[in-house]
Amino acid sequence: MVQVSDDLQVRVAALHLFPIKSCAGITLEEALLVETGLELDRAWMVVDTEGRFVTQREQPRMALIRPTLRHFDLVLRAPGMLALHLALDAVDQACRVQVWNDEVAAYDMGELAGQWFSDFLGQRVRLVRFDPEQRRLSSTRWTGDIEAENAFSDGYPILVASSAGLDELNRRLGASGHAPVDMLRFRPNLVLAGLEANGEDHLDEIRFDTPEGPIRLKLVKPCARCTIPDVDPATAAQGHAVGDTLASYRADARLDGAITFGMNAVIVEGIERMLRVGSTGSASYRFD
Repeated sequence: MVQVSDDLQVRVAALHLFPIKSCAGITLEEALLVETGLELDRAWMVVDTEGRFVTQREQPRMALIRPTLRHFDLVLRAPGMLALHLALDAVDQACRVQVWNDEVAAYDMGELAGQWFSDFLGQRVRLVRFDPEQRRLSSTRWTGDIEAENAFSDGYPILVASSAGLDELNRRLGASGHAPVDMLRFRPNLVLAGLEANGEDHLDEIRFDTPEGPIRLKLVKPCARCTIPDVDPATAAQGHAVGDTLASYRADARLDGAITFGMNAVIVEGIERMLRVGSTGSASYRFD
């Protein structure tokens, strides 16, 4: 039997947007919520010559590709490269690409973008943009009756983490003689203050009352972790301290012992409304 607790207060500590899957992110003061999550989050993706997605797991140098979002374009910079400007309202040819087990419709971003990424990564790749007419849905095993749309995210529209969870990880890293890490290694969209360490694990819903109307997010699945949090976003150097430390205390029975950090969330209400840093909201705990 599932029980839901009374509300507790939480605060939006940070908002992060990752326009290109597995490249660096952008820290925002406010973000528009759309059907697939934060507007333009994981809207672009790098693919190999077979059309399969490429990430920091294979190409840690992707962490060094840093986007800047402007009114009409996305500007990409990387060490040793001239800036690449991508118009927000332009694409090239339609194509089909693969992200995990999903084959989806997309648009190639053209020869210049493909060459820029290929030169920097030392591998023939293309840059593609998600086709907004494509409906890629999260697994209903976790979302139930909610049809949650995604662009090129790993499978859910919003990733939620807590600042206290990062504090606890850094406490454990420090006790083992390792340097602290920042939240961008975990690539969350929404960082919450006001929770105990990893308190997001047991949240049911979060509600924010905005000037445009309420936003309700339902936390549905723990986020299993791979090697990407061990890639230093500043240097692209790979380590193992983060993964080793998480493995000592973050095995999650809900995912058969997988190592988790953060929770995947779906949108119950709030499309076309703004999330803002500093906003307070209410959250309810879920007890199974």
